[in-house]
Amino acid sequence: MVNVLISDSLSTHAKEIFLSRGIDVDVKTNLSEEDLVKEIKSYNALVVRSSTKVNKKIIEAAKNLKVVGRAGIGVDNIDIKVASKKGVIVMNTPFGNSITTAEHAIALIFSLARKIPQASESTHSGKWEKSKFMGSELFGKTLGLIGCGRIGSIVANRAIGLKIKVMAYDPFLSDESAKEIGVTKVDFDELLRSSDYISLHTPFTDTTKNIINKESINKMKKGIYIVNCARGGLIDERDLLNGLNEGKIAGVALDVFADEPAHKNILFGHEKVIVTPHLGASTLEAQENVSIQV
Repeated sequence: MVNVLISDSLSTHAKEIFLSRGIDVDVKTNLSEEDLVKEIKSYNALVVRSSTKVNKKIIEAAKNLKVVGRAGIGVDNIDIKVASKKGVIVMNTPFGNSITTAEHAIALIFSLARKIPQASESTHSGKWEKSKFMGSELFGKTLGLIGCGRIGSIVANRAIGLKIKVMAYDPFLSDESAKEIGVTKVDFDELLRSSDYISLHTPFTDTTKNIINKESINKMKKGIYIVNCARGGLIDERDLLNGLNEGKIAGVALDVFADEPAHKNILFGHEKVIVTPHLGASTLEAQENVSIQV
């Protein structure tokens, strides 16, 4: 009998699908690393979301493990090199939460433009500060996408519907695909110079690590807004803070951070920063989709 361990919370449909195919499945969430090392020894497959960190210790303890499936796009919480050396396949679900994450990026762009979170907090406190929260229209503005794959292209589609001009920097984006999506393909420096808003939608790699840093910020327009719903390591957070304090950056909206879970961060409490706790994939629809796909 093939058996699967689900160690993070998933839709019940995931378990039902495994059982319908004659696969034995156990759901054991909130396991410590020590507990998982003990549990994993007898399982053929492990299914995780973000909470479980599938590190070297866990993989090496797994005597019968053949596959690790992540219900989500990124696999940062899985040691792929160690898994590959041991012949363990690592797979993800790249299609399940694309719309949800793209919609969250658009929501954060609106929040920056109209200062919605700050205005809500102020009004809840009994204040009526209309002049303090003067916003700006998105109509006619230029959005620069760093990365225009599955999620970035959906963001582009929604933004174009709002009459926003969209340009994209993506080395893997062909001229034909850019035309089909409706974006202007540009190089990185052009995107930095011309954008009113920048939204990141690229994987975290050695090439993209800290792609937003002091040097790139210096090339941006004064008053730039930056949104990141992709990966925290794409931005140098210290350089981002300096850009905010120096007045170069007008506002930032972050759903991801270099260290997560982010209980403390140098950007927390800054009046020009909107933050959410990695909610990009957190909708009922997305969680159902990734659970079924994994």
